[in-house]
Amino acid sequence: MKVRATTPNHENATNFSVAAGSTTVVGTTLENLKAAVCGETGASAKYTAFAAAAKEQGYNQIARLFEATAAAEQIHIGMEAALITAAEPDYVKPEPPAAEGIATDLNLISGALGEIYETSDMYPAFIEKAIEEGETKAVQVFTRAKLAEAVHAELYLAAYNDIDAEDDDTFYLCPVCGYIHKGDDFEKCPICFVPKAKFRAF
Repeated sequence: MKVRATTPNHENATNFSVAAGSTTVVGTTLENLKAAVCGETGASAKYTAFAAAAKEQGYNQIARLFEATAAAEQIHIGMEAALITAAEPDYVKPEPPAAEGIATDLNLISGALGEIYETSDMYPAFIEKAIEEGETKAVQVFTRAKLAEAVHAELYLAAYNDIDAEDDDTFYLCPVCGYIHKGDDFEKCPICFVPKAKFRAF
C-alpha cells in the first residue's frame, strides 16, 4: 500500500463502495460495532489456529504472518470495544470461538476470503451507517480496520502464491490501525502515518 500525502478515508478515496449483493446485516452504529467485535474475535482465533498449523507443517514465515494478523484483529477489537464501552460501560467482549487449522494453502485462502469480505462489504456498509448517524469516531475506527483488512488479504494471497518459495522477510504490525508491512522498506504506516519505529515485528 502506497503512502499518500494525506491519510486515506471515505472522502478522499474511491474504494469504499459496498459490494454488490451485500450480505452484511446493518443495524445501528452501536450494533455494528458489536458485530464487528464478534467478527474480529472469530478471525483472531482462526488465525491463531492457522499459525499453529502452519508451524506444524513447516511454514514458519506463514505462521508469523498468521500471528501478525491475529494480533492486528486484536487491535481492531480494542478500537471497536472502546467505543462500545463508552456507550455501554458494562459491555463484555465475546469469548473467542474454538478454531483449528487445516492445510496451510487452504487456510490462506480462507483468511483472504474473510478479509476481502470485511474490506469490500462489512466495513463499507458500517461506514455508510456511521456517516448517516454522525458517528465520526466510529467512521474513523471502521475506516482504519477496512483499509488494513485489504492489505491482510493481499498478504495472504501473496503467501498462497509463494507457498513453496518462502523468504526471510519480517512482518511489521502497526500498533494503531493493524496495518501489516512485509519487509523493511517503509518509513511509516500508509493508513494512519505511525512511524516504523513503533511497529511490532513478527
